[in-house]
Amino acid sequence: AWIDGAGLLQIGPQSAGSDPGPVCYGLGNDQPTVTDANLLLGRINADRPIGGKLDRLDVEAARAAIQRVIAEPLGIDVMDAAEAIIQVANARMAGAIRIVSIERGHDPAKFAAMPFGGGGALHIGALIREVGLNTGLVPRYPGVTSALGCVIADMRHDTVRTVNLPLAQLDEAQLRAWIDDLYAASSARIASGSETFDQLEEAIEADMLYAGQTHTVQVQLGGRDALTRDGLAAAFADAYRMQIGAPLEGIPVRLVNLRLAVIARRDKLDLRVMAPVDGLTAEAARTGTRDIYADGQWQQAGIYDRLALGVGEHIAGPALLEQADTTIYIDPGLVGDVDEFGNLRIERAG
Repeated sequence: AWIDGAGLLQIGPQSAGSDPGPVCYGLGNDQPTVTDANLLLGRINADRPIGGKLDRLDVEAARAAIQRVIAEPLGIDVMDAAEAIIQVANARMAGAIRIVSIERGHDPAKFAAMPFGGGGALHIGALIREVGLNTGLVPRYPGVTSALGCVIADMRHDTVRTVNLPLAQLDEAQLRAWIDDLYAASSARIASGSETFDQLEEAIEADMLYAGQTHTVQVQLGGRDALTRDGLAAAFADAYRMQIGAPLEGIPVRLVNLRLAVIARRDKLDLRVMAPVDGLTAEAARTGTRDIYADGQWQQAGIYDRLALGVGEHIAGPALLEQADTTIYIDPGLVGDVDEFGNLRIERAG
């Protein structure tokens, strides 16, 4: 966080990253970050750093940095400065969501946002309120969601062959030979890993256009039976009609690229295995309270052991749900419910 030449509070684009990290890490950074602001506001437990690699987060160092860099130049209280940092960060995230929703004609109220990573769940409530999202869906282990995706996702290797020839000049036998070569390269890459798969699937696509055009149309070819001049022409006409409009009669068609994806399917993971089996009631999972600064005033938030909460348990904000890989902040006026998969659904109260 910093103050620009016009006296306005800015967030980024520079970042402290994980090394040296926020001021509160005590690893040499002296410029306040969003994490420092969340810590000072009471939303992060100083005695329970995410990941457990630090003994304690330095609240006073975070306070001093925010006071020096933000509060004093703006002439405001340090707590209001910390909240302003969060508000600007939330506004930036909300703006990014609007670009891919409202500005494309989508109603945010019909969508849920899934925050992941160690810090995302601290901001989901603000995004629900600012963007008008229907729901925030916090996965069971937000801090390792990307890693989990890598473990359970299908293995896939994509290769491409540049052709750049008119359809009339294509050698159909050569087309099939190119696909054979691409398949051999992709399947060998998948086989070089530590897993063994009984069966591989393939998906063939082509980038095509009319002569004189500069933008290609992506054409799904399905199986190898479409690897003929007539098959390519028919598939291109269908794709062009769907993506752009009526096909152009009498203009030669070019095959620019030939693409092959080789896919090894993994067994699907039933996410319900992550749900708590013998979860506690909300009251039993409550570990205490903490004063937090929100909406310009101090408020008392309940603290909960998130992973101990049973399916169906209900938490009203303001509340903080702590676990090893993240902290979830339920804003005042919002509620959280544990679903059958162990996710926490955050919505507006009432």
